Amino acid sequence: QVQLVESGGGLVQTGGSLRLSCIASGRDISDDTMGWYRQAPDNGTDFLAMISGFGLTTYSDRVKGRATISRDNTQNAVFLQMNKLTLDDSSVYYCKNVHTQSWGPGTQVTVSS
Repeated sequence: QVQLVESGGGLVQTGGSLRLSCIASGRDISDDTMGWYRQAPDNGTDFLAMISGFGLTTYSDRVKGRATISRDNTQNAVFLQMNKLTLDDSSVYYCKNVHTQSWGPGTQVTVSS
């Protein structure tokens, strides 16, 4: 069973940047597709970005051009760099292991004007 823990959230001003981290334990995730999501206003989840075990990336239109997903297999981790943050980016951000359908507890990002 893989455990995922996100970090790197916090309070940032509009136009600022954050780098979110997701550290995995209990499973080698180097071959797994990993994704970043955030809580939607209706309490669902919005897809943001995904990276395959081969390093292929996919982005949602809501973050394309402002976000970069990456992974470091030596750390068993994935990252999400978010730039040019807006008020609408305020949310709880989640890491997901698509292969095991496991989620982390999330990290809060608050963008202030």
